[in-house]
Amino acid sequence: MHAQWMGLALSEARRALLTGDVPIGAVVIGNDGEVLGLGRNEREAHGDPTAHAEVVAIREAAKKLGSWRLAGCTLVVTLEPCTMCAGAIVLARVPRVVFGAWDEKAGAAGSVFDVLRERRLNHWVEVFPGVREEECAALLRDFFSGHR
Repeated sequence: MHAQWMGLALSEARRALLTGDVPIGAVVIGNDGEVLGLGRNEREAHGDPTAHAEVVAIREAAKKLGSWRLAGCTLVVTLEPCTMCAGAIVLARVPRVVFGAWDEKAGAAGSVFDVLRERRLNHWVEVFPGVREEECAALLRDFFSGHR
């Protein structure tokens, strides 16, 4: 299922290209497999530094559920979450994160930091890295090669 869900996140990532945003996409899946939230980077689209794909998807899922607690959900994202997004994931009580490409510069799910599994916090997240990794990484490489 992780690879299939990553396909939804990749579709969202491609939609970010329409607004000139970095192509990162996310989806929140409910306990029953229902899509509760979709998100893509919208920082350029809205001039909002917090409009990362994960935050957008988490907000949509919380609204749909009528609760900020996303217990039982899975967040699927094309790039390893940054520290801001990892903090939001922990605070939303998301139990599982699936991601595609590693972020060796700003990742907070095992590469630079490991906020999602930090034992001093009050919630820990199960992490499934590298799902459709090459496809996710290629989308980002192509985007950045066109901007240099």
